[in-house]
Formats: sequence, C-alpha cells, structure tokens
Amino acid sequence: MQDRKPMPGQQAKIAFTGVNKSYGSQGARGGSTLALADFDLHIAPQEIVSIVGPTGCGKSTSLNILAGFEQASAGTVTVDGQPVNGPGPNRGVVFQQPSLFPWLNVLANVVLGVKCRGVPREEYEPRARRLLEEVGLKGFENHFPYQLSGGMQQRVQIARALISQPDILLMDEPFGALDYQTRLLMQKLLLRLWEHFRPTILFITHDVGEAIFISDRVIAMSRRPGRVKREVRVHAPKPRDYEFLASSEFTSLEHELVLAVQSEVEGREAAPV
Repeated sequence: MQDRKPMPGQQAKIAFTGVNKSYGSQGARGGSTLALADFDLHIAPQEIVSIVGPTGCGKSTSLNILAGFEQASAGTVTVDGQPVNGPGPNRGVVFQQPSLFPWLNVLANVVLGVKCRGVPREEYEPRARRLLEEVGLKGFENHFPYQLSGGMQQRVQIARALISQPDILLMDEPFGALDYQTRLLMQKLLLRLWEHFRPTILFITHDVGEAIFISDRVIAMSRRPGRVKREVRVHAPKPRDYEFLASSEFTSLEHELVLAVQSEVEGREAAPV
C-alpha cells in the first residue's frame, strides 16, 4: 500500500485545493488572522497522511475544515469529488482529549452516535462489541471512563469513531497526552486497525517520529499562514514494528523533517537535504 498519492487522472479521496482560512475580519480591531494560505493536498483512498509543523501553522484548522466543523474562506475541500459542507458519518473524528460522557459506560459511549441516528440495536451492539475487542477492551464494556487509563479512553474514542464504518478517519493529536510507551502501543494499534478496516487517515501530530512510523506520506507545513513546505514518502511496508525506528530510512526522514519544521519555528530556510 505504498506510494498511494493520486496518479494523474485518478480522483483523490480527499482534496484541498487553494484553501485559505481567515479568522476575524478586516474591519475588526486587530484585523484578521490568515491561518491557511493556498493550501493544496490530495490524499488517495486508503492512504495515511500525517501533517506536522510549528504550533499555530493551521494543522488542526485543515482537519476541522475537512471534518465540516469549519468552512474555508476560499478554495475547495472535497471528499470523493463532492464539496464538504458539514460533518458526516463518512468521516470519523478522534481528538486529543477523549471527551467521553462520564455518566455512560464504555459500550454506551461507543454506540451513542449510531443509536441517536436510529440504527437498530441488533445492528450496532454486535458491531460495538467486535470493535471493543479489536481495540483490546473486551471485558470493559460496563466500565466507566474514570475507571480507565488515558490510553484505554483513547481506545474507546477510536472504537466510537469506527462504529459508523467511516471510510475516512480524522485524528487530531490523538496520542499527544499519553506517555511514550503508551503512544507506541497506540501507534501500532492504529496500524493494525488500518490493516483491518482500510480507512483513509489524516493524522495531525507535533511528533515527527510518530508521523513517520504510521504514515505513507508526511507533510511538513510552514509557519502561519500554513502552506505545504515539504512532503516525504515513507516506503517501509505497513504494518511496521519497532525495529523500523532504528532503520536508516526512519532516521533519514526524521532528520529531514525535523530540519524542515525547526527552520519554520526559527523563521529561516531549511538547508537542502
């Protein structure tokens, strides 16, 4: 599943074309803030693409526009060639904080969305139980969020995102609040789930190593207003094991991306790689 960037003539699963996003207005005190400028990114079906870049460069803004939570100020965002006009069940979203309902148990948290959309219980409950087994939470169906670790809560959130059977998974720094060892476990879990369900994934992270480990491509963004500064491909086959972290490909890509991001943080041009 490597090199899945859309070929000429192939329709992208996700397409950002000339996207600008401004906050505020020109007439307002303080003026407007341009978060994204001429942002272009095409993602092929079943591809995993991560975005890294300096704080405030528009990484999460791009994801929120694709999720339908915000609208672009200019340009187009499409899924399967159709404009994104709002949220939809074809796009599951996983945030950094699990945002689980504390008064609902694990199973009830997972099924709440599909239950509210009128999906029959005989359809959603077996699916939810299978998903909880997939994410390693079989036996925790009746536990409440306060009884779970941070990593376990994120597993619930991932199961909740997958229960609608979305073909796109949007992940905004989902492992950012976890300790290092738990993050590694969650990264491997994500690759295993991708292998099983094959969604297209847009993954936002500050961690260059994490982006390389899970992705087919990594996009480094410029400082605000965010544009695509550099793109690298990860050719190692998926799923990947921890040995990949010590490979020459991993260390070379990490060096290139760290330089690209850090040059934007410091406001200078990156040295050629």
